[in-house]
This record gives sequence, C-alpha cells and structure tokens, in this order.
Amino acid sequence: MNISNKVQLIAYPDGIGSNLKDLEYILKNYLQGIVAGVHILPFYPSNGDRGFSPLTHLEVDPKFGDWDDIARIAKDFEVTVDLIVNHVSTKSKYFQDFLTNGKASKYADMFITFDKFDPSGQIDESLLQKVYRRKPKLPYQEIKLDNGEKVKVWQTFGEDQIDIDINSPITREVLREYIDNLAKKGVKILRLDAVAYTTKKLGTRSFFEEPEIWEFMEWVSGVCEINEIELLPEVHYDYHTQQKIANHGYWAYDFSLPIICLHSLYAETSKRLKHWLEIAPHKQFVTLDTHDGLGIVDVEDLLTEEEIYFTKDHIFKLGGNATVFANDGNTNNLDVYQVNCTYYSALGQYDQSYLLARAIQFFTPGIPQIYYIGLIAGENDLKLVEKTKNGRDINRKKYSVEEFKKNLHKPVTQKLFQLIKFRNTYPAFNGKMEVLETPDDEIRISWKKDGYEARLEGELNGCRFRIYYKDLETDEIRYFKFY
Repeated sequence: MNISNKVQLIAYPDGIGSNLKDLEYILKNYLQGIVAGVHILPFYPSNGDRGFSPLTHLEVDPKFGDWDDIARIAKDFEVTVDLIVNHVSTKSKYFQDFLTNGKASKYADMFITFDKFDPSGQIDESLLQKVYRRKPKLPYQEIKLDNGEKVKVWQTFGEDQIDIDINSPITREVLREYIDNLAKKGVKILRLDAVAYTTKKLGTRSFFEEPEIWEFMEWVSGVCEINEIELLPEVHYDYHTQQKIANHGYWAYDFSLPIICLHSLYAETSKRLKHWLEIAPHKQFVTLDTHDGLGIVDVEDLLTEEEIYFTKDHIFKLGGNATVFANDGNTNNLDVYQVNCTYYSALGQYDQSYLLARAIQFFTPGIPQIYYIGLIAGENDLKLVEKTKNGRDINRKKYSVEEFKKNLHKPVTQKLFQLIKFRNTYPAFNGKMEVLETPDDEIRISWKKDGYEARLEGELNGCRFRIYYKDLETDEIRYFKFY
C-alpha cells in the first residue's frame, strides 16, 4: 500500500483562509502529526458547483494560488485531488470549440450528442426516464451551435456541466494529459468524481453499468499505475456497489458509516453497526462527513425504511437540510438522497456523542478522512444557507485562518486530536479487527497485531467510552477514558 494508514483531512482550497498558502500554513504549523494526507477539493478554474464544474485540470485558479502551492503541500502530505470524469464546464475550451466549429471541432467527439445513439439525433423520452438521476429533469440539454444547428447533448447535473464521452479517443487523450500533469505535481491519490454516471446505455439506468464501468476504470488505473497514483472511485449507492469496487482491487468509500453511526447513537443500539463492521470492505476510505451530504442511498439494505426515517427525522429536528428555508421554494440542491448537515450538529453539538462517533470511525477498517469542519466540530451555517439558498452550504463554511486556529483550542477539538494521534501511531491498527460480543446498547471493537492490542468499549446510552491498549514495554494494559 502506497498510502499511510493514518487520518486524512478533506478541505476546500479556500475553506481555511482564502487560498492554498493559507491551507499550507495551517497544515504545516498546526496539523503535523494530526493528518498524514489532505484531499484538496477542486482548485481548478471553474464556473460553478464549488469547483466541480472545471474548465480544465491543467491549471490552478489564480485566486487559490498555483501549482507550486500544490507541490509544496505534496512534499509533506499525501495529496488527493479530484479527477472529474463525467463532465466539463460549458465554459471550457473544449465545449466552446464545439459550439464554434460543430462537428469539425477537434473536440466534437468528446461530447455525447444524441446522434451517437440514433442518426436522427432524437431519443424516445421513455428510455431517458429510466436513467438514474438526482434531479427530476431528463438528462440532456438542447444547445445551439454557432452555425444555427440545434443539438441535444447528455447532461447529468447542472446547466453549466456537459457530460463527456469516456469512450472517445479525444476524451481519453485529455484525461491522460490531466493525470500526467497531476502526477508531476506530487499527487498521490485521484478521486474519480461521479464515475458511476459515466456509463451511458439506452434502456438502462446509465449508472455504474457493467462491464463498461470496469473497462473504463481499468484504463484509468493503467494510466495511474504508470504515474504511481492510487485510484479512489467516488460512488454513492448501496453497499453492494462498494463491495464490488473493493473486490475488483480498488479503494472503496465507506459512505454507509455516517448514517449507521447516527442511527446507533440516536436509537442506542449497536445491532446495525456491528453488522456493517463485519461486512465492510477493509480497503476503503472511512468518512463521517464530506463536502456533500450524509448519504441516505448508501444505507439501503443496511437499515430498514423505518430506521432510515427515524434517523432522518432526528437529523431534521437538529437542523439538517436547512429545513427552516426548505419550504420557500428558493433553496437549491436539497438532495433527496442525501441530508445536508454538519456531523457535530447532527449530534446536537454534544461533545461526548461526537467523540464516540469519531472513535467508532477510527476503529472501523480503512483510512479515516475528516472534513475540515468536522475537525473543529463545526456547527451548521444557517446564515450562509439563508444568503445563498443552497442547501449544501450548511456544511461549507469558510473560516479565516484566525477563526480556524481559535477553534483548534476548543476542548472537543483537543480531545479529538488525542484520539487521532493514538489512531495514527498505535501499531495494532495495521492488524486484524474483531467485533466483540456485547449487549445491543454497547459496542466493543478490537484491533490486534504482533502483541499490540487496542480495544474500544463504548456505551451508547450516555456515550461514555474507554480505549484500552497494551503497552509492550511494560506489558501493562493502559486506557484513555472519555467521560
């Protein structure tokens, strides 16, 4: 494994301070020994979706900095960046050239025009109704080329994002150039954003279609392997999909744990959590919070409908999905398959529950990732949602450097750092995990390797917990207690 089995940070290039230099300052002066890596969310020139509508991956948006900033961070931290493989910006040179030159454009084949499915350029809308999509609109946009011709092109997400054809030689040429460039800057992990949406097949859901998804990922993996880069496919769907990804040898994402952990703490039962720990992939990145919402679709078949409703209802009561603004008809991006909320707010800003949730995350198989807001136990930003009318902004607060530094000294943050340092340095976490038998209102997880042993013992009623570990120098059992 080329990646350290230690905690990683997820952060926007302007989430802490205003640019990459500010992020570097915080990482090197305050987070050494706390995080071994950092997933820097898109820093490319973009015209929307907080960076996920990129014009190119060959440039750093000047407002964030330049490639030297990325390279310096990469010298001390394992850097993850996004490779957005499903779409490009409507303002990109590729799409603008297509608008100008039509089929004569070098990049014409990069886009999924409807004549690729039918010479008439028309598709029966009943076929498009079958497509798995996050919003009610059908997945296309009719565009007008400069010569006056009207063309329908595939469009999964926003109006400023046009899907690309992953099977086109020109698309692969562009993607290869992106990967080669990122490798030269020291990037260690590529997160394949929205990769499941890349497989378009009429009459299907056009989502994670097999074998097409494996053929594409095998090609990307080959390019990454040459560049000594690890691949992390980002897929929000049921846990069977993550298991398939892991079984094919790729890193999976544990997007199921966030809701399962909340359900366990709300309902004071570890039954579902124990089951998930027993079957979860071990080659995975483990999250409780990310820049997106808490995945509901990810726990289908792991929680019952009643349990999912129970959990969602609790999050809503604690301010999830910016419910105070959701009924005015103007709040965008309130996803039905995700709940927008900071994890600390989802636990009622109760430090004890929050620390137990993080302890469970750190004892779950895989590499833990913590969103920058979660690292300082940040609360929902209702003022930002009220201003932008974007539901996801509830968990996308921008902190000044001084404000972030101040939050590092909160008692809950300091206790979290104690947990993180133990997780990063104790050798047992490179060994074997076991879920121990307990009553349903308790959780016990053990890790063992070469005589080292770490054991989490938690009570879900009251969230009191201890972490026991064996000191090989004295052969004594020591513990931390969190209550």
